[in-house]
Amino acid sequence: QVQLVESGGGLVQAGGSLRLSCAASGRTFSSYAMGWFRQAPGKEREFVAAISTIGGATYYLDSVKGRFTIARDNAKNTLNLQMNSLKSEDTAVYYCAASGDRGGDYSEETWYDYWGRGTQVTVSS
Repeated sequence: QVQLVESGGGLVQAGGSLRLSCAASGRTFSSYAMGWFRQAPGKEREFVAAISTIGGATYYLDSVKGRFTIARDNAKNTLNLQMNSLKSEDTAVYYCAASGDRGGDYSEETWYDYWGRGTQVTVSS
């Protein structure tokens, strides 16, 4: 099993940057594909980005391509999401998630086995 704890959320102005981190506990972090999801008030949770077990492949929601970068450091059991050029529409609670890497849809939330509690990101305009 793996426990996930997000951090780095906060209040930023539109056009600013924020870096989210997800600390994972456990000895098998490198065996999990990782993803970021977000949920705005009154809306469904949506896929944001995902990364394969060793970082060889990444996937992004179309609206964040070129602005967000997902990365992982398996030596530190850490997942990161660098968010640049933030927009008010990025305001949401951001969650990290982990899944066994045995095939599946990285954008499908039901494929993920473990979830963090989330961190709030608020972008003011």
